[in-house]
Amino acid sequence: MTPAQAAQPAIPVLRVHALRKTYGDSASAVQALREVDLDVRRGEFLVLLGASGSGKSTLLNILGGLDRPTAGDVDFMGEPLAQADDDTLTRYRREHVGFVFQFYNLIPSLTVAENVSLVTDIAADPMPVDEALALVALTPRRDHFPSQLSGGEQQRVAIARAIAKRPQVLLCDEPTGALDYATGKLVLEVIARINSELGTTAVVITHNAAIAGMADRVVRLSDGRIASIEVPPRRLTPAELSW
Repeated sequence: MTPAQAAQPAIPVLRVHALRKTYGDSASAVQALREVDLDVRRGEFLVLLGASGSGKSTLLNILGGLDRPTAGDVDFMGEPLAQADDDTLTRYRREHVGFVFQFYNLIPSLTVAENVSLVTDIAADPMPVDEALALVALTPRRDHFPSQLSGGEQQRVAIARAIAKRPQVLLCDEPTGALDYATGKLVLEVIARINSELGTTAVVITHNAAIAGMADRVVRLSDGRIASIEVPPRRLTPAELSW
């Protein structure tokens, strides 16, 4: 945790309690989440770690307002989300949450700058497009199209798009999953920089245990439950990670 983050009170920006998510009915029902309790603190870098099917993506989708729990509570800064209507969840996602996924979801016919501006056009207080691109070190590529970029550059465009609306929370679902080792580290460095310099709460889900080394806390999920919550002895830089 950075000195600035350590000086902040540990205020939960997101809080879930007794969270359950069930898909299907009766004998065919799948329990994706089972009685999950978790506080996500303001400004922290949180890693959700677990094998495929452990419940990581389901939890992330509920935190981001993309899905609703079957039971339990979800609060954002004290505002209840579990039973919120569609308009409330849309406003929550638009104003407070940035998403980064394994695949970049860029529009091929738009330039880098135009892809980022899609978010700034709907945000209440967006940062300038060029400021967002500078944060991810892509200013020289602003007028290129996605097909002219490497995979790592496309992912950095996706991060710029996510942060351009100045979200309180950045939710990342396997952001390095489609990238090679060296490129994945570059993307992790960008996410760490956003967390450190902007104070944006970052939640990163991964099956790669090495990435846990750069977290303030590591939440391990197994079979829809939180198996453990660990605090690494020292937060590593992405350059210090190896896998």
